[in-house]
Amino acid sequence: MIRTVVFIVAFSLCVSAAWARDERSIRKLRDALVALAPSVDPGEAELLSVTAHTASRDCAREYRLVLSPIFQNFLIHMGKRQRGWCGHYARDIGERLKALRLKTLVLHWGAAFAGTLDESNCLVVTARNQPFEDGIVLDGWRNGGRLFWSPLKKDAEYGPGQDADSRRLRSSELFRPQHPERQHSEITQWKEDLLYTAWLQDYSNIEKWQWQTTAR
Repeated sequence: MIRTVVFIVAFSLCVSAAWARDERSIRKLRDALVALAPSVDPGEAELLSVTAHTASRDCAREYRLVLSPIFQNFLIHMGKRQRGWCGHYARDIGERLKALRLKTLVLHWGAAFAGTLDESNCLVVTARNQPFEDGIVLDGWRNGGRLFWSPLKKDAEYGPGQDADSRRLRSSELFRPQHPERQHSEITQWKEDLLYTAWLQDYSNIEKWQWQTTAR
């Protein structure tokens, strides 16, 4: 009985701490989105931030995430899990954000090392009429459901010199702490995938786009 009570209390504290981190991140992402341009609606920025954070956590639960994103990938290759690649997070979070029918913010699809075994996918949000490179990366996969976000040009994990081999070496760790404040450069490995960006931006017929991807 005592063990059960201790477990419940410990679990509740962990949940509370996670939610507190998410609340702080939600506020900061909202502010970063508003800062993209004077035309950005603060209410829309808040809605996008809340939805992205919530959807990212939901994905991890729905995919039955085990230990870490890298280990989840291993389980998918072994046939023990069906979903959990970065492309799955980008698609499922993207569907939730697309349903918001954004007016002052625009969704884009980002890919790094496209066409290789090390391909990574994410969402990028910009203000309307703003270039892809000036946007903010949204990545649900990297932290195992805890939404990672960063100005695209400051995403150190995909900066210059971060080739596929060096990234694979870092990714071999089960748990990889993220430090968005690390040294960064204006150069990035993220490139826009125009096909999937078109899917994200097409509000006229959400069922029009048939999803076919092997993105990892």
